[in-house]
Formats: sequence, C-alpha cells, structure tokens
Amino acid sequence: MVRVLAWLQAALLSANGLAMLFAGAWWYGVVPGVTATGPYNPHFVRDIGAAYLVAGVSHAAFALRPRHAWPALAAAAAFLTLHAAIHVFDAVCGTRPLQDAARDVAGIYLPTLIALGLALTQARPSHKEMRHAQSHA
Repeated sequence: MVRVLAWLQAALLSANGLAMLFAGAWWYGVVPGVTATGPYNPHFVRDIGAAYLVAGVSHAAFALRPRHAWPALAAAAAFLTLHAAIHVFDAVCGTRPLQDAARDVAGIYLPTLIALGLALTQARPSHKEMRHAQSHA
C-alpha cells in the first residue's frame, strides 16, 4: 500500500510539475483559484513546477527503493508542507477562508498529508535493520 501511494503521488506531482514547466499558461487558466493569486508570471510558474517535479521524482525514488530514498521523500514532504502552510495562511487572511480552504483540499492538502504520512510512517528503521546496524557498530 505504501508503494502504491508513493507511485500515485509520483504520477500526480510529476504531471503537475511538467504541466507547469511546459504548459504554464494553460495550467494557470485551468487550476481553480490560481487566477485569483495575481497575473500570470511564467517564470514563477516554472519555478514552482520544477519543485513539483522534484517532489514527484522523489516519490518515485521512494517507491522504487524505500529504505534508500527516504531522505528524498522527506524533502518532498517538507516542500509540500510549506506550500500547504502558505495556502492556509492565504486562506485565513482572505475574504473567503472556508471556500479557499475547501478548494485546496484535493490539490494541496491531500497530497501533503499523504507525503507526510509516508515520510513519518517510514522514518523508523525496522527491527531487522536496527539489529543489523547494532551488529556492525
């Protein structure tokens, strides 16, 4: 189940990042709420797209090699968490906080919770790994 979630996240985050990088104007027009953040800035959209692509690739690396790629997953979860925190802040400071927060559930908060859940539940080494580390210390 962990790997399935990681692969799903990898696909969705990477697709979003690629759309932002290579079809930024289209992405800007179709993602709900984006046009309310200000005029289209292609450089800024590509910057964030690059971060989303890295987050997606990090999830793919984790899905392939969970024990070795956990740090990449943790970094992806950190980016997504900070990004979600910005959305929470903006929603609270806006004129429609509940509507803005509800709009962001599927695209911002859910992927962040999944990434955090994966990173936090996979952070502890297994008993076998602990015994192996102790025997080599």
